[in-house]
Amino acid sequence: MPETPESLLSRLKAAGIPAVTHRHPPLHTVAESQALRGDLPGLHVKNLFLRAKPPQPFLLVVAEENAPLSINALARRLGTGRLSMASAEELWERLGVRPGSVTPLALVNAAPGSVRTVIDRRLLEGAGPVNVHPLTNEATTALAPADLRRFIEGLGHALEPLDLAEPLA
Repeated sequence: MPETPESLLSRLKAAGIPAVTHRHPPLHTVAESQALRGDLPGLHVKNLFLRAKPPQPFLLVVAEENAPLSINALARRLGTGRLSMASAEELWERLGVRPGSVTPLALVNAAPGSVRTVIDRRLLEGAGPVNVHPLTNEATTALAPADLRRFIEGLGHALEPLDLAEPLA
């Protein structure tokens, strides 16, 4: 069974990672998030879970919410060949979350090396918190960039920082 939001938050606490979690109605889009979050400080993310042709691993893209993303341009830049959106079943099997709840914290449910993780460099280098879902789109958890990185790398996953501030060519 995959981690639950509660067990994930307990895991963060046990690792000494400060996290502030805000509960809210389910959010499915960046626009819904922007409308409901008020003045919640920090950077907010959008996430894509993509399928590459085997033998390449699945791809999790974690971007600042306003980053311009093109799946085709991303595939060219990363050298993956054709990319497509993973199915709801593949998302559940690999990350243990449902559509709308994709988050870098879902790597807690993935075997190291099974998901290539590309993350917007701004999310790792910012001074303020990074806001992500804690395995559910009914909450947002704020983490320091260094703590987000430490947690994911502590799970055995490598992060690939990429400058996503400009459109991918």
